[in-house]
Formats: sequence, structure tokens, C-alpha cells
Amino acid sequence: MTEQRVLCDLEQGVFQVTINNPEKLNALDSAIIGALEEAFRRATDDPEVRAVVLTGAGPKAFVAGADITELQVLDPSRVEPFVQRAHRLMDGIESCGKPVIAAVNGYALGGGLELAMACHLRIASSTALLGLPEVKLALLPGYGGTQRLPRLVGRGKALMMMLTGEPVTAAEALASGLVNRVVEPDELEATVQQLARKLANSAPIALRAILDAVLRGGEMPGPEGLAHERRWFVDICATEDMREGTAAFVEKRKAQFRGR
Repeated sequence: MTEQRVLCDLEQGVFQVTINNPEKLNALDSAIIGALEEAFRRATDDPEVRAVVLTGAGPKAFVAGADITELQVLDPSRVEPFVQRAHRLMDGIESCGKPVIAAVNGYALGGGLELAMACHLRIASSTALLGLPEVKLALLPGYGGTQRLPRLVGRGKALMMMLTGEPVTAAEALASGLVNRVVEPDELEATVQQLARKLANSAPIALRAILDAVLRGGEMPGPEGLAHERRWFVDICATEDMREGTAAFVEKRKAQFRGR
């Protein structure tokens, strides 16, 4: 992994992933995408990782977009594998089986917003701006934005954002459901860490089941989605964590989940 560009730290079950390219407002280039792929492979495979926080270094940007200087000189024959790699990263984040929180500490534009939308929860600074301005470069959002944004905010709002390329404020993003919570800039880190620790102390199999039932099951026709949920419920009732959780509730004590 390119440690200088993507910093990783695991503490008490919370895996912090920081994009460290502040001189370019944490713009995504090939090296950073590769480093993020590796980071999220680790998050997926490491049982010690219970929750993930993704953010950008510095006070100005989560990720201000893709590295346009790299896109500008990209050979047309390389475009498809380039975009496939970005899709693989976004899909890997969404399907990693651990709850991922985007701490949106500033600009989340273009590929940056697409990265945030691949996360399961988004907590934004009140000063954040979020948008998909690709149309202004004669592009379309190509890292999953045309699919994820309508699912989050509805087709009409998503089309307005993409066709005009104009960003929305954090307050507007909250009102539309694009982010889950907005806090003052000096409260963002503490708020996100508190939420991440809460998730890290929850039952990991149950968290994975909820994520999969919503994300995969939500793409299925109604009866199939319900059957998918039902299979998870049957499986989870056979886990040690379920027995521990129900016992702790009856005994009025804090449960100790082991992911088994």
C-alpha cells in the first residue's frame, strides 16, 4: 500500500482510513484508488475490524474529485479498465460486510461524492459541499454516481444535481437524505468516532446481515428480498452472538459479542 497517500490505523475495532493528498484536495488518482482497494481488502478480511471510518486529510476536503490531470491524458484504450477499477473499489466498500462511515470534512465532489455514497453512512461538516459536477467537464459521473445518487435522494433531485453540476450544502444534503447527520466542523471527528465505536461494539454478524439484506436484498423483487432476509434470520438465530445478545437482555447486562 502507498502508506503516504492512504493512512490506516486500527484501534479498538475501528479501522480509520485517511486519504492523504491534501495538496490536491485529496483528489483520487490511480495510486490512491489502488491503496484504497488494499485498505478495504484488509477491512473485509480482518476479523479485528468491526467498523470503518473513511475521511480525507486536512480541513478543506473529503475528496474534491478525480485527478483531472490524470484523466486528461488517459489513453482512450485505457478508459474502460480505469473505470472498472474505480467501480471495483466502490463495490468493495459497499459490500465489505463492515459498516463504513464517511466523515465528510469538506468538499465531496465528483469521484469524492461517489466514494462517500459507496459508504453506508455519511456524517458531514456543516461547511461541506457535495456534488457531481462532471457535466461541466463534458463527462458524466462514472464511478457509480448515476446509480447511487438517485437511490439516495430520488431521481428528480439526482438529475438536477447531475444535469446542472451544481453542489449542495450540507444542510441541503441532510434534507434530501444524502447525508445522515450534519455537525459543526470541530465536532465531526468526535461524532464519527463515537458512532464508529458504537458500531464496533455491536454484533458483527448481525451488522453484516443487515447490510447484506438491505443492499443485496433491496435489489431483488419483493418476495425474493423477503426470502433473502428470512434466510439471514434463520442463520443468525444459530449464532453464539444471538444467544449472548438475548441472554444479556434478559439478564439486564451488557452483551459481549465475539462474531461467532
